[in-house]
Amino acid sequence: MAERRKIIVVTDGDKNARRAVEVAAKNIGARCITASEGNPTPLSGPEMVNLIKTAQHEPVVVMVDDRGSCRKGAGERVLEYLGENPDIEIIGAVAVASNDPVAEGVEVDFSVSREGELVRGPVNKQGQPEGDGRALLEGDTVDVLRKLGVPVIVGTGDTGKMDGADSFRDGAPITTRAFQEILRRSRE
Repeated sequence: MAERRKIIVVTDGDKNARRAVEVAAKNIGARCITASEGNPTPLSGPEMVNLIKTAQHEPVVVMVDDRGSCRKGAGERVLEYLGENPDIEIIGAVAVASNDPVAEGVEVDFSVSREGELVRGPVNKQGQPEGDGRALLEGDTVDVLRKLGVPVIVGTGDTGKMDGADSFRDGAPITTRAFQEILRRSRE
């Protein structure tokens, strides 16, 4: 049996997210599937798996996005497919806050604040810690992470944004830190 391909999932897929994810993936020596950019996710589960399998090296970073759908959207369907595929191993996920009040949300292992600090609990879309006692990060496309048993879930604000704190021009420091922590913890 072939070894499972290791992937990191980012629950955002717009153009700003893609730029930040590409830079952060390069920063950690990963491969980014840029074709997964889209709001909502433009690829099907089988298409995503084929691209992951042909990536030159791993981990492979993919983006999934529901475009704010309150129902199970394209991003969640692809994420479920990846999580259930025997050839794929999700080693971690970056759960992106969208302050979606309809979402159930997901409990994160920790978050990376807009200042690049590791914090307990969730952050909001701007990357600021939620100090109001919330336990769940509210965001688009994150609800299914809990069901898949993803081993490391890192919360962040809006990928590539946060008022410039995660700009690709500055090396996407928040997304990079999230990826670094996923890699570190996946090797423990």
